[in-house]
Amino acid sequence: MYDDDGRPRRTGTWMVKTHLGGIKYQFCGLVQYADLVGITIGYTITASISMTAIKRSDCFHKNGHAIGIGLAIAKVAGGNHPKTGLTGTTIGVDVTSSEKMWNAFQSLGDMAFAYAFAVVLAEIQDTLKSSPTENQTMKKASVVGVATTTLFYMACGVLGYAAFGNKAPGNLLTGFGFYEPFWLVDFANIFIVIHLVGAYQVFAQPVFGLVENKCKQCCPGSNFMAKEYSMAIPVFGTFRWNPFRMIWRTCYVVFTTVLAMLFPFFNSVLSLLGALAFWPLTVYFPVEMYIKRTGIPKFCPTWMGLKLLSGLCFIVSLLAAAGSIQGIISDFKTFQPFKSVS
Repeated sequence: MYDDDGRPRRTGTWMVKTHLGGIKYQFCGLVQYADLVGITIGYTITASISMTAIKRSDCFHKNGHAIGIGLAIAKVAGGNHPKTGLTGTTIGVDVTSSEKMWNAFQSLGDMAFAYAFAVVLAEIQDTLKSSPTENQTMKKASVVGVATTTLFYMACGVLGYAAFGNKAPGNLLTGFGFYEPFWLVDFANIFIVIHLVGAYQVFAQPVFGLVENKCKQCCPGSNFMAKEYSMAIPVFGTFRWNPFRMIWRTCYVVFTTVLAMLFPFFNSVLSLLGALAFWPLTVYFPVEMYIKRTGIPKFCPTWMGLKLLSGLCFIVSLLAAAGSIQGIISDFKTFQPFKSVS
C-alpha cells in the first residue's frame, strides 16, 4: 500500500516482504488480515456484552439480588470468599481431568490475546513523527503498554480468583461477579466500551486501507472509487467523503456486528484469536526478520536460542488453539443464535 505522496506504507506485511519475501510474505498477509477481522469481531462481542452488563447492573440494583456485595479487594479483605488453591479447580468436584486440561490450554490463548497489539505495531509506528525516531517512541510505548496491561490483567486474575474462587467469571464486570456499587460497575463497563470503540478503529483501518487501495488500483479512473467529495459541517469543519469508502466501511461494520451476534462466545473467541496470531505475528516473523537483518550465523548460541523460543511459542499456540476450539465446540452445545452465552 502507498500513501498520498507515493511513499510505501510500512505495514507488517511490507516489512516481511522486504526482509523475507516470497511465500512468507503471503502467509503473513493472510494471517494478519484474517486476525484483524477476527479482532474486530471479538471487540464487538466484548463491547456489546459490556453494554448489556450496564443494563443488568441497573436492573439488579433496582430489583435486588441474592449474591454478596463488594469489589474483589473488599471481598478478600473481609474474609468472605471461597477456598482457593494453587492448582485451581478440583478434579472430580468442579471439573473432570480432561475439562481442566482443555481449560488450561484455552487460558493460554486468553493470555496470548493480550499481545494483539503486535499485529498493528508497524502500522501504528508508520503514523508517528520522525523526531524523536519512530522506533524509540514505539519501544517506550511498548514497554509502558505491556507493563501496564500485565499489571492490570494479573490484578484482575489474582483478585478475581481470590474473591470468587473456582466460580470466578471470565469477565469480572459482566460475568457477573459484582453488583454494588452499581454505578462503579457501570462506569467501568462504559470505559470498556469507549476503549473498544477506539481500538476497533485502530484494528479495522489496515483492512479498510487494503480493500480501498486494491479497488483503486483495479479502477483508477472511477469517480465512485477514488473521487473525494467535501461537505462543510458547522463547528466541525470540512468533512471529506467518498461513496465507495462510505458504503464499504458501513458494510464491514454490519458484517462484523452480525457475526458477533451469531457467535457471542466471549472467552473462547478471544482465546482462539490469540492462539492463531500469537506465534506467527508476535514471535515467528519478528524473530526471522531480526535474524535476517542482523546476519546472525546459523547454529550459533543466539540463533539456537531464538529458534528454541520460536519453537516453544509454536507449541503454546497449538495447545491454546486446541483448547479454544474445544471451548467453542462446548459452547455450541447450548448455542442459540443472537443470544449471549457469556
